[in-house]
Amino acid sequence: MHGSAPALSQQEAFARIRLLRSPRIGPISYAQLLARFGTAVAALEALPDLGKRGGSEYRAAPVAQIEREVEDVRRAGAKYLFHDQPDYPALLAEIDGAPPILTWRGDLALAAKPCVAMVGARNASAAALKLAREFASALAGAGFTVVSGLARWIDGAAHEGALPATIGVIASGIDIAYPPQHAALQDRIAGEGLLLAEQPPGTEPRGSHFPSRNRIIAGLAAGTLVVEAAPKSGSLITARLAGEAGREVMAIPGSPLDARSHGCNHLIREGAMLVQTPKDVVELLSGFDGPRGGEWLRLCPGRFGRGRARRPRQPAHQRPGGRRRTDPPVGRQRGFAATGAVGAGDRRAAGAACWGAGEFGLRTTT
Repeated sequence: MHGSAPALSQQEAFARIRLLRSPRIGPISYAQLLARFGTAVAALEALPDLGKRGGSEYRAAPVAQIEREVEDVRRAGAKYLFHDQPDYPALLAEIDGAPPILTWRGDLALAAKPCVAMVGARNASAAALKLAREFASALAGAGFTVVSGLARWIDGAAHEGALPATIGVIASGIDIAYPPQHAALQDRIAGEGLLLAEQPPGTEPRGSHFPSRNRIIAGLAAGTLVVEAAPKSGSLITARLAGEAGREVMAIPGSPLDARSHGCNHLIREGAMLVQTPKDVVELLSGFDGPRGGEWLRLCPGRFGRGRARRPRQPAHQRPGGRRRTDPPVGRQRGFAATGAVGAGDRRAAGAACWGAGEFGLRTTT
């Protein structure tokens, strides 16, 4: 977790939410504005003048919109978690594209424990569902928090097996149950485990939200285990993101006659670690203290390695001669910049802060 710092005022906390929600302000420009002006209050005051000088119109999100959001978060029994708050998960903070604001319900201490992500197919076999429950239960018993995305089949089985030691990362707002079949499970995770959402409350999930959710799943964990997946499964996106972050990528092998196993078998062929028991996962992740290179990704050609050998990606602030990134124009944002992501270097430029208790339900530190 981040070191402690003086608590910010409720005015500044509100201003930060308002700044991030403002039109034409993406997460990169959000961090750059904080770095330049020192506070979100000052950045909001400067927006009109910046727009005039740049030939564009910049306006802050309406105060009433943010007041409604804060009330919706409170009504949902949730709280805000900011990227520079001491309780922000350390491993998540290390990835490029870590979300600057999350909302959460449950036990935030679970994110401070060693975490392992478990993902897989939505049309999983009965054997894979059994494995997911058994692995999750054993890993929780070994002291790990199991992270998954509350999708049908494998995700749900992993959450059920690990409860209460599980984190559910959803693609919707914190107050929206998706898929509807998992409404009861989502409530149980929020009550016994930890539920995280990047999208503002009231947001229904869209296709672009799921890769964004996947990066959070991969970022929270020291390693990602793919239980069963077809070649084009979204689970392989999570595996790729884990590899790019230098985390362990693991897969359970399956029959070559079953298309639902082809994704896992391909990962193993390209260098992912083959695991057959929970003990294998524990041994791989024991002593993990940060990115170690994502060895499998360097060996991956084609889709996973993008056609060439790769080195583990350094945090942005450590890259010599790295280009300064800016947000693309609204309507053309792609990838994480369109979904609330902010690079590691930009996060550090924004400065550390500990958020006060009160209107936003945030903790104070001593």
